[in-house]
Amino acid sequence: MSILKKLAGETLSYGFSTILGRSLNFLLVFVHTWAFLPAELGINVKLYGYMAIANILYTYGMETAYFRFAKEAPEKYYQLILTAIIATSGAFTLGLFFFAEPIMQSLGYPGKGIFLNWLALILAIDAITAIPFAKLRLEQKIKKFVTAKIVSILVNVGLNLLFLLVLKPIHTGDFGQTLPSFFKELYVPGIGAGYIFLANLIANASLFYWLKDEFKAYRWRWDWAEFKGLWIYAYPIMFMSLAAMFNLMFDRLLLEEFLPTGFYPGKTSQDALGIYGNCYKLSVFMSLAIQAFKYSAEPFFLGKKSESNSQSNLALVTHWFVIVCTLLWVGVSVNLFWIKTLFLRQSIYWEGIGIVPILLLANLFLGVYYTQSVWFKQTNKTYYGTIITLMGLGVTLLGNILFIPVYGYMACAYSFLASSIVMTVLSFIGGQKYAPAPYRWKSDLAYLVLGGFCIYAGGLDWISVPLITANLGLIIVIVFIGLYEFNWRAGKPHLKL
Repeated sequence: MSILKKLAGETLSYGFSTILGRSLNFLLVFVHTWAFLPAELGINVKLYGYMAIANILYTYGMETAYFRFAKEAPEKYYQLILTAIIATSGAFTLGLFFFAEPIMQSLGYPGKGIFLNWLALILAIDAITAIPFAKLRLEQKIKKFVTAKIVSILVNVGLNLLFLLVLKPIHTGDFGQTLPSFFKELYVPGIGAGYIFLANLIANASLFYWLKDEFKAYRWRWDWAEFKGLWIYAYPIMFMSLAAMFNLMFDRLLLEEFLPTGFYPGKTSQDALGIYGNCYKLSVFMSLAIQAFKYSAEPFFLGKKSESNSQSNLALVTHWFVIVCTLLWVGVSVNLFWIKTLFLRQSIYWEGIGIVPILLLANLFLGVYYTQSVWFKQTNKTYYGTIITLMGLGVTLLGNILFIPVYGYMACAYSFLASSIVMTVLSFIGGQKYAPAPYRWKSDLAYLVLGGFCIYAGGLDWISVPLITANLGLIIVIVFIGLYEFNWRAGKPHLKL
């Protein structure tokens, strides 16, 4: 169990920053949905979707390449990879600056080129700081990593609160007319939801302060022959990541395009996009767990080969990952009533809440896929990852194009789930051929079935006792944990179908 304790400890450490930070960011859903109507937030949903894809192009798989090669010569590969990222990030950002206005006009947002300029700078900062952060992870400097991430997110949250809960109400006169006109002019209505981008940019820029030692240690280094080897390893990961991100984001990019006019009475396609995009954020709980786990597991399983990072331990870690994430899936899904009341302040967003359990489950399978994907990274068969992810992308595209006109944004959620399941199954089959691991898949599947039954029971109107009804979500979570605990104490820690 030492491997579990090690990874659990590191996951909790990274998870503290990830969960605390993303939870604070998650509170911004309350702020954003209070300050703006769904149509006003449509530009943020769309541009952040494109930004997530562009972020992969900015780093082009070099973060994973660093973990794979740095064990041989840490400083050499740190200097070389960071040099490459700085050069390409500068070129990409200049290109976006030059074409900002035409791009925004083609997206349907004329005169908003400044937004793309801000996003281009955010992308450059994210890419350039990714390698120093990877260095901290490899060197297990968790405290510094956590501090930098949390402070940056606190800055982002603080600026959102300042812009949208202080300056915006002052401008509109919600605080009365006694304040000097200077304060009213601090908020520019034309920027509107663009203040979300501006806050993000300033917060990201603060990362350079916390990473100053890592940048002081940097020296420009270039070697075409060495870079070629890195590129051969990394480019399939880039394409895999692109396909994966398209898989995650295409629903938001296609929803507005394929949703028939008047599908949702009284709402435009931009309204539907805003509702879907902000309800989608409620699935962040699963994403947090996956991200925290990846921070600790990736350097561990891609490091020097040892008994501790064997295939049997990979199977054990995957098993416990499924257990924890299933509990999270159940816990969020059966408590959506008060979650939506707390975070989606305008009831117009509530109608999309049904997508959340589906998206949580989709992210759970995606997390299992990420865990299993160690096999093609360890064996340098990264092209298999690209093939698998492209097949998942095909499922997403087909599902969205065919079913959005029929089922609206529910089609987006179910297409994502189908894609995640397909990728998980294909990765499992490939892994068992090239790097077999004794996964406890029957037991894992049993937990998922039990979790699904608990969620189904929580959605039924079958209890008329007010006290029980009001706390049904909590009761179901306790029952789920109790069933596992009983099974464990009975000497059968692994459920079986």
